[in-house]
Amino acid sequence: MSARIGVVAIGRNEGARLDACLASLEGSGARVVYVDSGSTDDSLAIARAAGARIVELDRAAPFTAARARNAGVAALREDGLPEFVQFVDGDCTLEPGWLAAGMTALQADPSIGIVTGWRSEVAPDATLYNAMAEWEWHRPAGDIAACGGDMMLRTALFEELGGFDGAIICSEDEELCLRVRARGLKVHRLPRAMTRHDIAMTRLGQWWRRAVRAGHGFAEVGDRHPGHFDAERRRVRVWGMALPAATALGALAFGPGAVLAGLGLYAASWARSARRLRREGHAPGRAAGLALLLVLSKLPNAQGMITYRLRRLRGREMRLIEYR
Repeated sequence: MSARIGVVAIGRNEGARLDACLASLEGSGARVVYVDSGSTDDSLAIARAAGARIVELDRAAPFTAARARNAGVAALREDGLPEFVQFVDGDCTLEPGWLAAGMTALQADPSIGIVTGWRSEVAPDATLYNAMAEWEWHRPAGDIAACGGDMMLRTALFEELGGFDGAIICSEDEELCLRVRARGLKVHRLPRAMTRHDIAMTRLGQWWRRAVRAGHGFAEVGDRHPGHFDAERRRVRVWGMALPAATALGALAFGPGAVLAGLGLYAASWARSARRLRREGHAPGRAAGLALLLVLSKLPNAQGMITYRLRRLRGREMRLIEYR
């Protein structure tokens, strides 16, 4: 398999998660490259012990996942590109048999440009934030609009596309998928496990920053690909911008009644989301908690969209938004 596939793992201060990631690749025969974005923990020592080829990104330029993944492919290129490349985040482990399954799917159907599978959380019940991540990953198999950074594609296609857009700080994976689909190729999710993700999220602030990053992606990728993320951006503008502003102005003009009206609209949105989640099979308490995060997420999403706009207006470069 070594002549046919390479794996690019990226990370920053992943520690034990990176150790598990690289251990999941042992015996696969793949050429493994680990790209480090300025870690201050023992990530480099872990990668060295695992026998991975190591690329350390220059700290003078802003870190992005896109830049790291491109650097990993560049390292593979030096010894001759394999036929396929699998990307994986350093906080994920690859499931046994996935590499062979992904390559088989790409070989069997030339119309598939990117193949992915199911990602799941290592400890989905540990915290409500972990449960939210698990819910986000739980999506149908088949042809899809876009996928996350755990993906496999032919290196020839990757080269034709010019790789990931290194200037995008988040949702760079979706942006690549959109360019693949613009070529008439499919993004396809196989009905099988691909990776296990360890988000290890225990604090509200972590979840908030992650939602800020998502909002930044809605704005940035939506600008580059008109039509994409339209629904997400509309929801954020209504629930994360217009309604809070109207509630605040109404409170100044009409008093507490306006605040109660605004809160009532949020409560109605929460109730609709909770009912939907219960229909999906979630227990009442879990559905209520996930619904609350879904309603609240529009506020940090709005922060991310506004951050992107302000950065553009001021001509400032986009910088990574980290949640750990």
